[in-house]
Amino acid sequence: MDTQKWLVAVALPQEFEHTALAHDIPVVYTGVGKLNAALALMDAIERHQPDCLINYGTAGTLAGRASGLVEVAEVIQRDMNTEPLCPRGVTPFDDTPPLFRSGSAGLRCATGDSFLQTTDPWLLEQGVDLVDMELFALAAVCHRKHLRWRAFKFITDNTDGQSETDWTARVHLGQALFMARLDELLMGR
Repeated sequence: MDTQKWLVAVALPQEFEHTALAHDIPVVYTGVGKLNAALALMDAIERHQPDCLINYGTAGTLAGRASGLVEVAEVIQRDMNTEPLCPRGVTPFDDTPPLFRSGSAGLRCATGDSFLQTTDPWLLEQGVDLVDMELFALAAVCHRKHLRWRAFKFITDNTDGQSETDWTARVHLGQALFMARLDELLMGR
């Protein structure tokens, strides 16, 4: 895979400072949430014409199922709930798949436009390990554009009453871990 064709997408500069990137890989900051992520990625794909998206960001874990830097294998949508029209996680009257797979080994993520401070039992029933606010939208755009994707998330909190405090204190701590992982990916190309 040609490294010049990779694109890194991150929600916020607080999560990852592009100046830390020693490689000539473009970085796009999408902003928070599914809509911002989708719109920013569409523009970035048009501008950079990548072969593969690498998403990095922070996430909360459910019931202590994950820690440190993890790779995401699957992502679902946690806040699409139109029951009884469709099962939770499925968008009605739309052919977007309810689950996207990266093709790499890893954990299951659920994306939604809310910052979780409690564990939703439905998420545990779905085998979700971590939650974020952008990945499902990024994966949906990649699906429509026939673009490969991989995602790495640094676990900042336990989706509990301390989530905001923990995220704020830890948001920047995963950058070095992601950089090391990105270097490994580049070495293995």
